[in-house]
Amino acid sequence: MAIVDITVIPIGTNSPSVSEYVADIQKILNKYEAEGKIHYQLTPMNTLIEGELPTLLEVVAAIHEAPFHKGINRVATNIRIDDRRDKKSTMSSKLESVNRHL
Repeated sequence: MAIVDITVIPIGTNSPSVSEYVADIQKILNKYEAEGKIHYQLTPMNTLIEGELPTLLEVVAAIHEAPFHKGINRVATNIRIDDRRDKKSTMSSKLESVNRHL
């Protein structure tokens, strides 16, 4: 299981607020989560998504495209992937590991 940290930035909006675009992306993520393909967490600065890497790459493409469907002509997407293969790693297990040291 891999974890993706992603920020999708629509460029050239009419307002400094991008919450409308973030909401559209969350709708896409909700669909994938309802299908049991991913688990995700929205944060104030990004979105964290966990799942199998091929599925995550499919999700990344889908959410990168979302602002284009609203008429945006340029989108910058920042992606960081944590893909640990020696043991199962989830967002919650990573936090639990840190908390054991506190």
